[in-house]
Amino acid sequence: MTEDEIAALFTRSGGGYLFARWHRPIVPVVFGLDDATLAVVKGAIEAIVALAGHRMATTDPEQGANLMVFFLREWDELLALPDLGRLVEGLEPQVARLGAAGATQYRQFRFEETGAIRACFAFVRISDALAEAPAETIALGLAAQVILLWSDRAFAERSPLAGGAGRTVLRPDIAAVIRAAYDPAMPEVARDPAHALRLAARIAV
Repeated sequence: MTEDEIAALFTRSGGGYLFARWHRPIVPVVFGLDDATLAVVKGAIEAIVALAGHRMATTDPEQGANLMVFFLREWDELLALPDLGRLVEGLEPQVARLGAAGATQYRQFRFEETGAIRACFAFVRISDALAEAPAETIALGLAAQVILLWSDRAFAERSPLAGGAGRTVLRPDIAAVIRAAYDPAMPEVARDPAHALRLAARIAV
């Protein structure tokens, strides 16, 4: 990928560049799925974390779990979950906005003092169209989008996934960006677009 293509993945709709990756090991917990589908989602998360060269753990000493994934049929279901409003900032107005927009996904991140990702709340509404997609496709797309703080418009026009040999896989260019982003020599947080040039150099190597 070119420097400009990479920069676009982390340039917010407001115009600023903002990159962040996870600092601590990822500890996922998933709600709203049967056991078989739960295994698919956790497997996809494990695969993306392994691709990044990052770590997973069984518990976070401060938070218990730091990647909370919710699957639901209607956004209003979130308002009935006890104490969720204490964890997710602005839950009620956000639910109203998501419902009005017909959204199928939403992610809210928490950050360390350094700006690295500390936690993520990810929500997937299983619409009629999404219900027809294989669980593996939904899970892989979700995992790819929580491993980094992508721009809010990074995948608005093109999915991070691609079809191939009868199955869905992570796009090779996106996989390369994830691997480069977790290079130990790279910063956990970046606000200077020159960061995209460093990512491009590592991908080229």
